[in-house]
Amino acid sequence: MADKSACLVIGAGDDTGAAIGRAFAREGMTACLVRRPRHADALEALAASIRDDGHDAVAMPMDARDEEAMIALVERIEEDVAPIDVAVFNIGANVRFPITETTARVYHKVWEMACFSGFLMGREVAKKMLTRGHGTIIFTGATASTRGREHLAAFAGAKAALRALAQSMARELGPKNIHVAHTIIDGAIDSNFIRENVPNVDALRDEDAVLNPDHIAQNYVMLHKQPRTAWTHELDLRPWKETW
Repeated sequence: MADKSACLVIGAGDDTGAAIGRAFAREGMTACLVRRPRHADALEALAASIRDDGHDAVAMPMDARDEEAMIALVERIEEDVAPIDVAVFNIGANVRFPITETTARVYHKVWEMACFSGFLMGREVAKKMLTRGHGTIIFTGATASTRGREHLAAFAGAKAALRALAQSMARELGPKNIHVAHTIIDGAIDSNFIRENVPNVDALRDEDAVLNPDHIAQNYVMLHKQPRTAWTHELDLRPWKETW
């Protein structure tokens, strides 16, 4: 275990999260993949596919909003798998409601998923990284992290708060050799959701007009490998045809 390290991916879904897990596993890390328990079968299938490719991966279904569960998760990885060298928070929670139809329950739940659980992950992995004096923490943001729009009050509010969390952590932890980065994913991702809901997705893919999850993951690995003389805090990723 002394020579091993782990990459924790909170929000290891079928597309971007899966690509991030695979990318860091190819770098020699053990991918510790987290998704809600109701997706445990899909999560284990992802971990198995990474292992079939000759790399290390562990499926760890849990609710990232649960503080005690997050504490236990990080302790389990550190004790049973390997020290966490990279932690990626990748929960989306993109929902759309007119403001007059956005209930308190919806607003609070989206904040819990897209921001509070990111705080829990960031706090717990920072405790471990500080003892070693290095590490990388990456938070996945969205266009809504920087500006709101109609029907996105809950999502934009949560993502803006996550961005502020990342900025605060970067200012606090950067001088202690922990690289905290925030990505803004500005555009449609080639995902199951897009493939099911956008009729011309094949044409968009042929034009490189949708974000490729593997290419997003490559940028996350790049962030981790950056020399500390030139760290990026915020990285904006969009297809070449996406308008600003």
